Amino acid sequence: MRSGLSRDDIQKKIHQLVDTLFRNIPSGVGSHRKDLKLSYQELDRVLEEGAQWAIKQGYGSAEDREHLEACGCIDGADQKMVSDRAKERGRAQLGTLGSGNHFVEIGYVEEVYDVKAAQKLGLEKDGVTVLVHTGSRGLGHQVCDDFIRVMLEASRRHGIELPDKQLCCAPLDSPEGKQYLAAMASAANFAFANRQLISHWTRESFEQVFKVGPKFLQLEVVYDVCHNIAKIEAHDVQGEKKKVCVHRKGATRAFPPGHPELPFDYREIGQPVLIPGDMGRYSYVLLGTEKAYQETFGSTCHGAGRLMSRHEAKRKAQGKSISKELESKGIIVRGASRETLDEEIPEAYKDVSDVVQVVHGAGISKKVVRLKPIGVLKG
Repeated sequence: MRSGLSRDDIQKKIHQLVDTLFRNIPSGVGSHRKDLKLSYQELDRVLEEGAQWAIKQGYGSAEDREHLEACGCIDGADQKMVSDRAKERGRAQLGTLGSGNHFVEIGYVEEVYDVKAAQKLGLEKDGVTVLVHTGSRGLGHQVCDDFIRVMLEASRRHGIELPDKQLCCAPLDSPEGKQYLAAMASAANFAFANRQLISHWTRESFEQVFKVGPKFLQLEVVYDVCHNIAKIEAHDVQGEKKKVCVHRKGATRAFPPGHPELPFDYREIGQPVLIPGDMGRYSYVLLGTEKAYQETFGSTCHGAGRLMSRHEAKRKAQGKSISKELESKGIIVRGASRETLDEEIPEAYKDVSDVVQVVHGAGISKKVVRLKPIGVLKG
């Protein structure tokens, strides 16, 4: 999200803002909202409508919808393919950040690489931004667990040899394949709705702290992009246009200028690509390219990537106060637990600048702006 605020506007209130976000957006393992009680019927609508359900309930506007991948709703979802256990886990978790590497990051545009593209995205030097990373929470995790068992059996029945059990699979047109695609789309729609709600409560938090209305804040969605998903798309394969299933695991879409699935106001520049780093360094906004469409099925990376396991990161963080270290660098951090902050120390990740330079240099995404964090809420 971009805003009408500048870095100077926010600097003196950053502690208050991070604390307000921490109160308004539940985070951590098993976090849930007490003020959003979904019936199972309502949850079924979330699974099939995605962010559009949230917008209909007043959590955002129709303008938001235009800047969400697939308009915030993946086709083919079928809530009947989601188990009761998955629904039970997800019902209380809509509108929550979760744990691990999930975050809400308040930052500002530190460097602009492409002025024209940045203007199209509403991003300018020193402008305040908010980056949200979360997904389908316990519901999506349970969908995965449920279908690993189904797919192991399907792999055996279809005679598919597996180098690792977690690579279990089934043909797309098999009953198991169709069921999983429908369940996965449902989980993705839950994730879209989840981020939409968090965006809404982020706006409310800014309004509470700055005592101004939405017209002044101008907190608008730049883009919402998926990762860890499979999508049916049309691509050129050896000179022939074919429908294919593109698996983006640890990857994100990077469609080129002119693609019909892009929002109208971004069509001439290409799809926004969001590549976050760690809580102590940078994040980037890039654009998709024609080269990505030709060479990587319109895909790029979705983050810096870990250098250390969580266990190793916790060992390295022993005896340190991560929050104090970051505050000395001008970054205010709140985490659901000390353990979360230890697992997510900046040294646990590759330097995202190096990663972004690779995808930029390879031509599969091009740099637009670099964002610098000043306030981070960690799950």
